[in-house]
Amino acid sequence: MGIFDTFLGNAGKKKETLTPFLPKDIYEAAKLDFADIIAPSALKITPREMNLGDKLVRTFYVISYPRFLSGTWFAPIINRDRVLDISIFIHPVDTAAILRKFQKKVAEVQSQIMTRQEKGMVRDPMLDTAYQDIEQLRNQLQQAQERVFDVGLYISIYGTDQEELDKTEAEMRSILDSKLVYIKPALFQQEQGFKSVIPIGDDQLAVNSKMNSAPLSSFFPFISFDLTSDKGILYGINRHNSSLILFDRFSLENYNSVTFAKSGSGKSYGTKLEILRTLMFDTEVIVIDPESEYEYLANAVGGRFFNISLSSENRINPFDLPVAREDESPADILRSNIINLVGLFRLMLGGLTPEEDAIIDRAITETYALKDITGANDFTNMEPPLLSDFELVLAGMEGSESLVQRITKYTKGTWSGFINRPTNVDINKKFVAFSVRNMEDELKTIAMYIITHFIWNAVRKDLRKRLLVIDEAWWMMKSEDTAAFLYGMAKRGRKYYLGLATITQDVEDFLKSPYGLPMLTNSSIQILLKQSPTSIDAVQKTFNLTEEEKYLLLESDVGEGIFFAGLKHVAIKIIASYTEDQIITSDPSQLLAIAQQKREASE
Repeated sequence: MGIFDTFLGNAGKKKETLTPFLPKDIYEAAKLDFADIIAPSALKITPREMNLGDKLVRTFYVISYPRFLSGTWFAPIINRDRVLDISIFIHPVDTAAILRKFQKKVAEVQSQIMTRQEKGMVRDPMLDTAYQDIEQLRNQLQQAQERVFDVGLYISIYGTDQEELDKTEAEMRSILDSKLVYIKPALFQQEQGFKSVIPIGDDQLAVNSKMNSAPLSSFFPFISFDLTSDKGILYGINRHNSSLILFDRFSLENYNSVTFAKSGSGKSYGTKLEILRTLMFDTEVIVIDPESEYEYLANAVGGRFFNISLSSENRINPFDLPVAREDESPADILRSNIINLVGLFRLMLGGLTPEEDAIIDRAITETYALKDITGANDFTNMEPPLLSDFELVLAGMEGSESLVQRITKYTKGTWSGFINRPTNVDINKKFVAFSVRNMEDELKTIAMYIITHFIWNAVRKDLRKRLLVIDEAWWMMKSEDTAAFLYGMAKRGRKYYLGLATITQDVEDFLKSPYGLPMLTNSSIQILLKQSPTSIDAVQKTFNLTEEEKYLLLESDVGEGIFFAGLKHVAIKIIASYTEDQIITSDPSQLLAIAQQKREASE
C-alpha cells in the first residue's frame, strides 16, 4: 500500500473517506506511523485539482508530441522557478510485435499514395513524410539500432491558491505549446494522476505514447541550461532544479579554481570532497594545509602527511633544483630558480634595496658555482648547497654586512632547523598534505612559499595529472613575491598537467593583491559559498552578481553557494555520502563522536 493510500484513510478504511488518520484514531491505535507524520492535515479531491492540506496540486499528462524533439525541449520546464513534480514511465514494447504493426501500416500508407496517383491527384507531403519515417524506423528496428517504448509523462504543479495554480499552468502551457507538445489536465482522475507522480512507481493514468529511443533520450531529467558535463566528478546538486553539477576541471581551458567563503561555511569540506572524488580518476593531489585539517583524509586514503615546523623532522632545502626536461636547458632552469630564491630572501629578510637585491642575486649564483652547479653542465645528480653555504659566500662580499646579520637567525638561531638542512621529504604518493599549523605566524608565509616552490620543482620533473590545493591562500597573497610565484604557477601549470585550487576566507586581502584579480581570470572554476556582510560588496562587484545572488550568498547554509565555470554559474549545494562525510568532516562534534566510536570498538 502506498503512502497516498494512507492519505485516503490508511489500512482498513474505505477509499471514499477523504480524511487521513485523525489524532483520535492514532491515540486509539497507540501507534504513530511514518505515513501519519507526513500525511497532510486534510485531503479533498475535485475534478481539476486536489487539496493537500494548505496546498493545491493539479496533475497533467502529455497527449501529443511533434515529429522531432530537440535535446533541450524539456529544459525550460525543469528549470522553471516553480514547485513541480515530474514522473516519466517507460514501458518497453516487443520489437517483433511493433514490426508486424509497421508492416500493416506501411501497406496502408502505400495504398493511399498509389490510390492518389491513379486518380491523378497532387502528391500529399504528409503521406510521403509518414512513409519515409515509418520505413526509416522499421529499418532501424530490424537492425537493432532503435527500440520502441510506451512513454507516459505526467506533471504535477503546486500552488497556495487557485490563482497561483492557474498562473503556473498558463506558464507551463505556453512553454510546451511553443514546442508543439500538448498537455491536458487529468480531469476526474486527479487521484490517479497524483499517485502516478509520487515516487511509488505506479502508472495509474496509463496515458502513453509510442516513442523510439532517440527522441526518448531527450526526456533525460538531469539537464540544465546552467552547468553539467558528460564526464568528471560530482561537485554538488543544482539548488534551482536538483540537476547534477558534473565537471572535469582537466577538460577546461585551464585547470585552476578559486574558492571564496567565510569561516565555517564548508569550503574545506567541499574541497576535501572534491579531492576524495578526484583521487578515483588517477589524479595525484597535493595540499598545503595551514590548520592540519587534511591529516585524517591523508591517513584514510593511504597518503602522506608532513608536519612542517621548527621542531619537526620534515625539512625542505630551498636550494634544491628540478631536473631539466628534454625541452628545457639547464641554464634556464638555474636562472629561474635563482629568481625565485631572490624572491624568497626578499621575504625572509623583510625586503631588499636594489643594491641588496643585486648582491643576493650574485651570492646565489656563486653559491651554486661552489658545488659545480652552473648553466653549462648537467646538475641532475649534484648535491645542492645549503643556506649556511650561501651565508659563507655572502659574508665574503662587499656591502653585505646587514644581509649577513639578518640571515643569521635562519642559519644559527632559533629558526635554523627549518631550512638549513637537506631535504628529506618524499611526495611520491597519490595524496600528500603539508601542514604548517605549528609554524609560527611570522614564518608561515615563508614556509608556504618554500613548500610551493618544492612542489613546483617536483611537478616540472615528471608530467603527471596533478591537483595542488592551497588552503587559506591569503597567507601567500600578503606578499608580492609569494603572490607573483603563485600567479606564475596558475599561468604555467597547464603545461605540466597541473591544476591549482586556491581557497581563502579573507576575500578582501586576496583581491587587494595586484595578483588577486589575475588569479581569478586564470581560474576556469570559481566557487562562492556563504559570505560575510563585510566582504559581500567586494564579491558582488568582482563577480558581477545580481542582488538576488548577493542575498543568496548571505543567507546560504553550510555547503551552499554559487558555482562558476566560464561565463555560466549555478546555485550549488555540496552533498556527500555517509562514508565520505565520515572521512572529510571538520565538525568538532562529529570528530568527537567518531573518536568515541573508535574507543568503544577497541575496548
